Amino acid sequence: MFDKLTQKVQDALRTISGKAAISEKNIDDAVEAIKMALLEADVNLRVVRRFVNSTIEEAKGEKVLRSVNPGQMFIKIVHDKLVSFLGGAKQDLALKGPDTLSTILMLGLQGSGKTTSSAKLALRLRKEGRKPLLAACDLVRPAAAEQLAVLGKQIDVPVYREDGARDPIAVYRGALAFAKKNLADVLIIDTTGRLQIDEVMMDELARLKAAAKPDELLLVADAMTGQSAVDIAKTFDEKIGLTGVVLTKFDSDTRGGAALSLKTVTGKALKFVGTGEKSEDLEVFHPERIAGRILGMGDVVSLVEKAQEVIDQKEAAELQKKMEKESFTLEDWLAQLRSVKKMGSLQKMIDMIPGMAGQVSEDDIDKEDFKGQEAILCSMTRRERANHLIIGPSRRGRIARGSGTSVAEVARLIKKFEKMRTMMKKMAKLGKNPAAMQQMMGGGMAGMRGFR
Repeated sequence: MFDKLTQKVQDALRTISGKAAISEKNIDDAVEAIKMALLEADVNLRVVRRFVNSTIEEAKGEKVLRSVNPGQMFIKIVHDKLVSFLGGAKQDLALKGPDTLSTILMLGLQGSGKTTSSAKLALRLRKEGRKPLLAACDLVRPAAAEQLAVLGKQIDVPVYREDGARDPIAVYRGALAFAKKNLADVLIIDTTGRLQIDEVMMDELARLKAAAKPDELLLVADAMTGQSAVDIAKTFDEKIGLTGVVLTKFDSDTRGGAALSLKTVTGKALKFVGTGEKSEDLEVFHPERIAGRILGMGDVVSLVEKAQEVIDQKEAAELQKKMEKESFTLEDWLAQLRSVKKMGSLQKMIDMIPGMAGQVSEDDIDKEDFKGQEAILCSMTRRERANHLIIGPSRRGRIARGSGTSVAEVARLIKKFEKMRTMMKKMAKLGKNPAAMQQMMGGGMAGMRGFR
């Protein structure tokens, strides 16, 4: 995400960041470069103007020009402005306590990902200890109710639907009664969508809003449509009223114009972003973390949170001990490879590592290499993975044939493993030194380019 914007903003800041003294011309040049980058990223023109004017006004003050490190002060100003334009602090859902039923109305046009996002939100709330119920109130799109029922079954969340129903208000009332009877504490309503905004749809949504009196009205918009998503959000807010926005296909939006424009243009917070096709791929939107990624500062907090979702804490503690004692085995390596795959897109992880966003892309990393490593490791016996020293020439030949690779590739993997084990021991010792860990993480990721 934000691929081109990130690279161009970092290039602009690089010309000013290391200077012991900066002039107004330095600032004008850097801001002009950032302005062009924002325009190319399809950011709303009014938003760009506000950003430029406020940045120049603050950056040309004595606080920056006469500071000990003016370059760093300028970067901080740009960072703070980006955070502000992205929405400031993250916005949580305004839900009642778990003993009282809360209602969320999901709005959006057909094709925006409204039904899928409803299910993703339900799964997130279930993991947070809530008891959600999905209501199929989209009675226009063919098979919308069936799709929601299938998704609900996949995530183990009940779905209320009425086959043959024509009145979404009646379906809502049935869902409300079902929710109360089954002690659900969040009712998520998947509403009618159209290919475009029309009065019939808006009238129906207005009636549903009046009946449900929802705690949240979330518009689901497609990030790939750029400024169209912002215009749609503005119209929905004017006609229905919104409390927030869910931006889908956020991982595919390499420009980022919608995310950067939404808050300023509509005044509504971007609360969640869809980052993939899996049910788990719905993330809380953190403006400060996203601003950090754009500026190449990384997002270590999100990376750690994502790792915690797939790595068992007990296993992590045992792994730490193995790293310290240099008893990390090929069996452990195979487990770690599989954990990395569960964390999702490599590009997402790269963007979260400080200094890597915009500098290294997923294309720089040989994904076939990961498959090759896993194939080689799976072709070994458990005994061989437990003690790589027993893998002699004949065993290497058998492993190569079983994995569809060569003896040389098997030998390279073992050699790489031995080096990695030594590096892990050092990392374990430096675990309490964030700067050192960060440096090693960067070096480790760069070393991932090309195994063969």
